[in-house]
Amino acid sequence: MKTIKSKIDNPLSDLISDEIYELLNSKGLIDEKSVRDYQIRNKFKELRATKLSASDAIDALREEYPYLQFDTIRKIVYQIHK
Repeated sequence: MKTIKSKIDNPLSDLISDEIYELLNSKGLIDEKSVRDYQIRNKFKELRATKLSASDAIDALREEYPYLQFDTIRKIVYQIHK
């Protein structure tokens, strides 16, 4: 039996399995904005680990998310989690 690849890429694959993500998403339990912000924070950390300045890292993220302003990305990456 062939395995059919999910239509949805799991952006949380480091946290949950593809099956769980697909189930949660199909039930409307995934907050897309929070997932996007999680991905932005992870990419920012990766860019900073390569000794890129914070400003340049945010500019690089703006190329990937052109609909977000510089200050919006800055607030996302420096957001304090409770």
